[in-house]
Amino acid sequence: MSKVKSIWLLSDGKAGHEAPLIGVADAIGSHYEIRRVKPRRIIAALALWGPIDPRDKKEGGVLAAPYPDICLASGRRTVPYLRALKTRSPDTFCVYFKDPRTKRSGADMLVTMVHDCLSGPTIFTTRTTPHKLTTSVLDAARAVPLAEIDALPRPRVAVLIGGDSRHHSFSNANIGELLSHLKTLQSGGASLMITISRRTPIALQNKIFSLRALENVLVWDGREPNPLAQYLAHAEAVVVTSDSINMVGEAAASGRPIHLFHPTGFHPKFAIFLEELAKIATIRQLDGVLGGDAYVPVDSTGEVAAEIVRRQAEFSLKKH
Repeated sequence: MSKVKSIWLLSDGKAGHEAPLIGVADAIGSHYEIRRVKPRRIIAALALWGPIDPRDKKEGGVLAAPYPDICLASGRRTVPYLRALKTRSPDTFCVYFKDPRTKRSGADMLVTMVHDCLSGPTIFTTRTTPHKLTTSVLDAARAVPLAEIDALPRPRVAVLIGGDSRHHSFSNANIGELLSHLKTLQSGGASLMITISRRTPIALQNKIFSLRALENVLVWDGREPNPLAQYLAHAEAVVVTSDSINMVGEAAASGRPIHLFHPTGFHPKFAIFLEELAKIATIRQLDGVLGGDAYVPVDSTGEVAAEIVRRQAEFSLKKH
C-alpha cells in the first residue's frame, strides 16, 4: 500500500486499545513493532499532562531509537510517550486513536469516531473503530472453514459476549434474559457460535459454558487461537452485547443483521454510535427471533490505513 518502512504501535496493553492499531498496521502492510508502556501508578495518573516515567528515559527504554516513519498510539497512558516521541523524532508521523483530551498529544493526526463530535484539519472521523477483522480476513476465513463450523446446520449465528465496564454491567436479570433468548434461538433451529471476552463476569461465563450441552452450539473457551473471524465469516446473523463499541463494529464487518442485547447501563456516546451505525447497517434488538437484511460490510480499517498513508506522504514532502 505504501512506501512506509517502519511503524510503532504505542499501547498500554489493553486489548481494546491495541487491536485497532494492529488492524490498521496490518492494512498498511509495513513492518511494525508493538511498544507497550507501563508507567508507574503516580505517573499514569498524570498521563495527559505529565512526563513519561523517568525509568523509560534511560537507554534501551520503550522509546529507544531507531525511530519509525509512523507511530500509532491509543490509550490515555500512551499520550506522554507519543508527545515525547514527537519531540525526539519530529519526522515521525504520529497518529492517536480516539480523543486525547489534550491539545498537547504530539499527534499529527487524530482518528476519532462520530460520537466524539470533533472536527478540524488533523481529524479523520469514522463510524466504527478499526479492528483486525477486515473484509479480507473474513473472506480468507470463508474460503477455509473450520470442520466444526462446516458441520453446523444453518442458520448459523455468531454470538459476541462482552462484560462489565465503566458504563455497563450484567445483572442477574440481564444474564437470565440473555440466556433465555439464546436458548430460544437454538431451540428454533439456529446454530450458535459463541465467544466471550476478558470482561465477561464469571456468573455469565458459567451460564454461557452450560450451553455447550445443547446441540449445535460452539463456545470458545478463551484459549488461542480465537475463532471469532471464522464465526463471523460463516454467520447468517450476529448477536452482540452493546457494552462494547469495538465488538459492535466487528459485528458490522460481517455484513449480517446485528441483534443487540443491552445490559444494564447507558452512555450518550453509545447511543450516538448506534444511531449512526444504523444508517448503514441492519441493527435490531435481540428478542429470540432472527430477522433483518444483509448489508454492505462496514469496515473502517482500510479507510483509516489509506488516509494515514496519504497524510504521512504529504507530511514527509513538507518536511523535505
